Amino acid sequence: MKANKFLIILSLTAIVLGTGCSKQFEDNSKNNNLPTQVPPNRILPAVLNSMIVFPGGDYDKYSQFIVSNYTYYGLNQYWSGSAGLNYGVLRNVLAMEKEANRLAGSDNNPYHALGLLFRSFFFVDMSQKVGDVPMNEALQGIENPAPKYDSQKDVFKQSLLWLDTANTMLADFISNGYLEFSGDIYYSGSSLDQLKHWQKVVNSYKLRVLIELSHHADDADLNVKSEFAKIVSNPTQYPIFTSNLDNLQYTYNSTYNYYPDNKDNYGNNAGRLNLAATLLDNLSALHDLRAMIFAEPARGLGYPDTDFRSFAGGKSGDDMSSLATQSGNKKISLYNYNHYYKGYTAEPTLILSYGEVNFCIAEAINRKWITGDAKAYYEEGIKAMFRFYGINNGDNQVVFRNNDGSADVTYTIPFSFDDYLNQSLVQYKGDNGDGLNQILLQKYLGYARNSGLQGYLQWRRTGVPTFDVGSGSGNGGVIPMRFQYPGNESTANADNLNAALTSQYSGADDIHSKMWLIKD
Repeated sequence: MKANKFLIILSLTAIVLGTGCSKQFEDNSKNNNLPTQVPPNRILPAVLNSMIVFPGGDYDKYSQFIVSNYTYYGLNQYWSGSAGLNYGVLRNVLAMEKEANRLAGSDNNPYHALGLLFRSFFFVDMSQKVGDVPMNEALQGIENPAPKYDSQKDVFKQSLLWLDTANTMLADFISNGYLEFSGDIYYSGSSLDQLKHWQKVVNSYKLRVLIELSHHADDADLNVKSEFAKIVSNPTQYPIFTSNLDNLQYTYNSTYNYYPDNKDNYGNNAGRLNLAATLLDNLSALHDLRAMIFAEPARGLGYPDTDFRSFAGGKSGDDMSSLATQSGNKKISLYNYNHYYKGYTAEPTLILSYGEVNFCIAEAINRKWITGDAKAYYEEGIKAMFRFYGINNGDNQVVFRNNDGSADVTYTIPFSFDDYLNQSLVQYKGDNGDGLNQILLQKYLGYARNSGLQGYLQWRRTGVPTFDVGSGSGNGGVIPMRFQYPGNESTANADNLNAALTSQYSGADDIHSKMWLIKD
């Protein structure tokens, strides 16, 4: 009888479990201490943080802004493998938009508008690294674990459309006094002030994307020239950056948010990193005061501290032992101690700048996409970047370490924008190839140690400036044209990956192959 009772109880238990265990499991497994919904203004800061590329890493080396002279702090070689892609960030973007939609009852809200900007920003970034990427079928989770790849052209085309929609939406919110917006870590002021800044970001960023399409300026599907003209000719409908106050930038503080090179790590890496010749030698040749902001004099060269010949960079193509010897003999410049290692803040790191916007417009005029005064935009771009570093007409102070490193020595350097701009190497040579090279060089100098891969991407697109190559560059002294796709794609999405490789690169995931973006 006891056995029969046990069987009855067991049978009843099975019935209960069969009908209700799923719900019981869900109820009992919930952690009531964790939120089930995250407000969009809590997700937004994480997305905004993902836009920044901090200085001092591999991207600075790939853009030939810095070189390492000691292996512990990394080689100067270019990559040989895959890119890190941004689908994780994009999932956060979609989560932010979804929750904003739930709260607002529709997609007609600022978080969706900014989400369109972020989609464009991160998809363009990924595509510039590898080429075609999954876009329309991406981010569907288990519903579509093997998304098809969209062509690079379609990625750019869709990104431009997203930016147009974002601009229209933001303009409507601004005109109607939309106030339900918070979580912005880049711009201060009221919600309306912040949205006005973001509308400028949208259109200024679109100018960057259009310039990146310079090899396809005549493509009828993209309408690069007319789209560029549409923005520049109508600042009321398409506002863009008008001063450094509009810069999209990451600002450091001395409490917790330190610049990567700061007083706490001076003893670790200060003698191990030099400015690269591609950056510093060009600054020196132009008698550019930014050389003294970035670097210490290379006193082993025998020139006075404030002689521009004292500022020499290490060649990115030199082998590590040669760079170590040159640095040890004070033949190449280290980082400026006072600027980077005296405190915690240095300068903000730019994501998109007013200076770049001016150089983009100057380039478009030079290329005859639009009409206008390229010289004026070129010169304003230069002035904007000087002002970003606190350099203005009149006396400017620069501070270096004494030769024995025991103290600081301060020099007062007179500076004049007119004198700088009237130098033969700087004075604009007109709307021709020489003038274009001047615009591109100054744009590259403006990217120094900020803006992620933009210095490298401009070199890849235009060949300006000339990059150093050699044994120290790796890859047989050849600079790669692209990253490979992530390795897990070959197992998780092999058929679609192979189709993308076949359509772009004759089937090989070759880092030296040219993507559509840079083909004429």
